[in-house]
Amino acid sequence: MKTLRSALAALGLRRTDRDKPVISIDDPGLQVVVWSYDDTEAASTALARAADWNPDDPAVLRHHLALPGDVVDTARALLASDEWTLRTGGRGDDLSVSGLTPLVALRVQRLDALHCSQETSRMAGLAQRHGGETFGWDALQPRAE
Repeated sequence: MKTLRSALAALGLRRTDRDKPVISIDDPGLQVVVWSYDDTEAASTALARAADWNPDDPAVLRHHLALPGDVVDTARALLASDEWTLRTGGRGDDLSVSGLTPLVALRVQRLDALHCSQETSRMAGLAQRHGGETFGWDALQPRAE
């Protein structure tokens, strides 16, 4: 038993983590619980004002961006290596300039200010290197019952 606990600890898992419900990016019962569509807003500020966000539960983090159509497959491959799913749609439908494909990058993770900020920087860098734009992020969690 001690070996199992050690192995779980090495993976960053605790007993309570195993008891949490598993969610997927396609769960129909998800709702937006926190967002930051302003590039100047700190992730910590967005999380602090989020009344419905549960920091102990996993969430679907979504980054909204738009890229030229000819680089979408390249971006999808880059993001897939870190378990991101890249799909068409998102806020870029209304906000992107002509000629760019509106996209949303999605991944299930536990949210905190540091990781939100890191991923925001990563998405901004990806968009900049490929001639695209970013439009902020939001996160979804199951509706409270």
